[in-house]
Amino acid sequence: MRIDLHTHIVPPGWEDFAARYGGGKWPRLEPRDACRATIMTGEQFFRDIDDRSWSPERRIEDMDRLGIDRQVLSPPPVMFCYWAEPKAAQAFARMQNEYVAGVAARHPTRFTAMATVPLQEPGLAMEELRYCREALGIGAVEIGTCPGGRDFDDPELFPFFAACRDLGMAVFVHPATPLVGQERLTKYYFPLIVGNPLETALAISTLIFGGVLDRLPDLRIAFAHGGGAFPFTLARLNHGWHARPEGPAAIPKEPREYARRIYVDSLTLSPRNLRFIVDELGADRVMIGSDYPFDMGDPDPVASLDAARLDPAARSLIEGHTAARFLRLEGA
Repeated sequence: MRIDLHTHIVPPGWEDFAARYGGGKWPRLEPRDACRATIMTGEQFFRDIDDRSWSPERRIEDMDRLGIDRQVLSPPPVMFCYWAEPKAAQAFARMQNEYVAGVAARHPTRFTAMATVPLQEPGLAMEELRYCREALGIGAVEIGTCPGGRDFDDPELFPFFAACRDLGMAVFVHPATPLVGQERLTKYYFPLIVGNPLETALAISTLIFGGVLDRLPDLRIAFAHGGGAFPFTLARLNHGWHARPEGPAAIPKEPREYARRIYVDSLTLSPRNLRFIVDELGADRVMIGSDYPFDMGDPDPVASLDAARLDPAARSLIEGHTAARFLRLEGA
């Protein structure tokens, strides 16, 4: 079974949250025709999308064409709304969670749902997490890299990670605003092209040096875009741990030990880069990821695996076995 861990979906429409809760940046969907729409944040243009972003039937057509058996459905980061008042953000998350759970329930062999939570308020996030797990049957949650302005070594976030472990929820981390260095990334589409991989590297590094993986060794946590720049920074992190006192003061083992506990998707956009992350982290820590249906993603992730020329055992793990284990799919 081929499982694509990294795909995004939005509901085909939702109420006006600005009118209900106030605040000018709520995402809203402006239909253009039956197959096209625009996501606006308040009055500001964000992104044009088409029916691949909301139609399960259209997605299944593409999955069949590309040889993908199952997609994992998560919101695009603009839908996190970590800037909003927490109760309002919880309502926005609840709307999305109930929608995506419904899609997965109608197509149980093709889709797996991934939740979103108002992580600017960890207590409410854990409340929504429990609702998603116990009432909706969702087994994974997507979060941003710096939710509510907190890095992953912030003590306020540790109870949330512990709750994910205790509830058996897999965590998928996607880079989101704020981005490291964002004040210098104002041109050339650099927030996504350059900012996303740098932001992910910082997020993984703070997770490791903050001791989260030391205290929660069985936390299942994955990162988008092949872990961003992290795999290419790991050797320097490891050297720094041995050369400088700050590292051993923070964590008892070298960073490479903890790096082998995270998961990443295959979205490197380069066969050589994909082979590198497999060598660094292990094929049992890599899963297909396409970023479907967006333009910075991989339009044919199976062809990308072909191009990487991995050995059959590694290929089998990346295509589906690792994701099935990560998501705890039945029979995995």
